[in-house]
Amino acid sequence: MIKVGARVRVKDSICVYHYPGHRNQTFDIKDQEGEVVAIIQDWEGRPVSANLPVKVKFEKKFTAHFIESELELS
Repeated sequence: MIKVGARVRVKDSICVYHYPGHRNQTFDIKDQEGEVVAIIQDWEGRPVSANLPVKVKFEKKFTAHFIESELELS
């Protein structure tokens, strides 16, 4: 189980379009390492079932959301 504050690595090939320096271009973030900053479970006090509940912060002011199976502890 991944918890807030854990160091994680992206284990699957995932292409994003909002990576700094590669905006509006595909950028594969496989093997990038970051820190879990939140696990989304509620919004304004109401429970939600987020599609991508694990929020990870990487270097260069880059954050992305994942499902737990796309990450591994590093």
